[in-house]
Amino acid sequence: MSREDVAQFTVQSVQILDEDETVDEEGIPDLTDDELLELYAEMKRSRRLDERAVALQRRGELGTYAPAIGQEAAQVGSAFAMAEDDWIVPSFREQPALLVRDTPPHKILWYAMGMEEGAEIPGGNRALPPAIPIGTQPLHAVGIGWGESLQDRSNVAVTYFGDGATSQGDVYEALNFAGVYDAQTVFVCQNNRYAISTRLEDQTAAETLAQKAIAAGIEGIQVDGNDVLGVYAVTREAIEKARNGEPVLIEALTYRRSMHTTSDDPSVYRESEEEAGWKARDPIVRYQVFLEERGLLDEETKAAIEDRIESELSEAIKKAKEGEEILDQVDMFRHVYDDSPTELERQREAFTGGTDV
Repeated sequence: MSREDVAQFTVQSVQILDEDETVDEEGIPDLTDDELLELYAEMKRSRRLDERAVALQRRGELGTYAPAIGQEAAQVGSAFAMAEDDWIVPSFREQPALLVRDTPPHKILWYAMGMEEGAEIPGGNRALPPAIPIGTQPLHAVGIGWGESLQDRSNVAVTYFGDGATSQGDVYEALNFAGVYDAQTVFVCQNNRYAISTRLEDQTAAETLAQKAIAAGIEGIQVDGNDVLGVYAVTREAIEKARNGEPVLIEALTYRRSMHTTSDDPSVYRESEEEAGWKARDPIVRYQVFLEERGLLDEETKAAIEDRIESELSEAIKKAKEGEEILDQVDMFRHVYDDSPTELERQREAFTGGTDV
C-alpha cells in the first residue's frame, strides 16, 4: 500500500523578552515610551485589583472571584493591541483585558458581588459580559467577527479562553466556523497549564494548543504569554490578518500563579517547586527590569504609578460597597419565569420571611 504526504504544517513560537531579561531588539514593537510605561501600569493595576479582591472575598464582602495573577502579560499585551472599535469577548478571568478596555474596576467588583449591574458594559466599549460556561464565548466572538465582515466593516472580535476550554467542542466549532466563513476573529488561548486541577498533559496529547487551529484551516501561533512585548506584537499582527478575513489562534504560554477561583486550593494539586519556578518568571518583574535598564522606569516613577493605582482602587472599592444600596437580593427569584414555579415561590417566601416583595 503506497502512501504519500499530502500536507505539512508547522507552528511557530515567538518570544521577545525572555525570563533572563535577554531581549530580541529587532522584535521590540514600535511603541512610544509612554505606551511602554502604560503596559507596565496596566499590569500593575490588574495585579493589585486581584490582590484586593481576594482580600475582600476572604472577608465575606465578595462572592467567588477568579484572579488572573501571573497572566497579566497575556491579557494586557493582547488587549493593548486592539483598536477602539474592536470587540472583546471574555471568559471569567479577564480583569486585565477589561481594565485595558476601560471597564471601571468597581464594575468588576460589582459582578463578583452578585450584581448584574457589574455585567453592564459601558456604552461604546465593545465588550461582552464575562462568560462563565467553559468555552462558549468563542462562538459568540465568531458570530461578531462574521457579522462585521458581512457588513463590510474591518472591526475584529478578540476572544479569551484557557487551555481547558480547548477540550470543549464549542471551541473547535468556533475555530472551524471562523475558518469556513473567514470570520474576523482572533482567539487568545491562555495556556496556564491547568484546567482547574487537571494538568495540561492529562487533557491533551497535542504538542501545542496552537496546532489545534490547523484542523480548522486557520493559522495557529504560540507566544511566551509572560512576555508582554511578544504578546502585543503577535496579537497586533493577528488582528491585522483577521481584518482581512484571516482568523488566527494564539496560544499564550503562561501560568496561573494564584488559585483557579477563591473556592480552590491549588496546593492540593501543585508542587511548591513548580510554583517557585514560575514566580521567578513573573511577567511584571520581567518587564519592570526591561524598563529600568532602558531608563524608562525609576523609583520615583514606580512610586507614582503605585500611588495612582492605590488611589483609584480605594475609590473603586468604596463605590462598589456603595452599590450594595441598589442591590435587591430578591432579584435572584425574578426575571427567569413568567409564571414562577411553586418550589421557587416557596424558596422566595423562606428567603423573605413571608414578606410580599
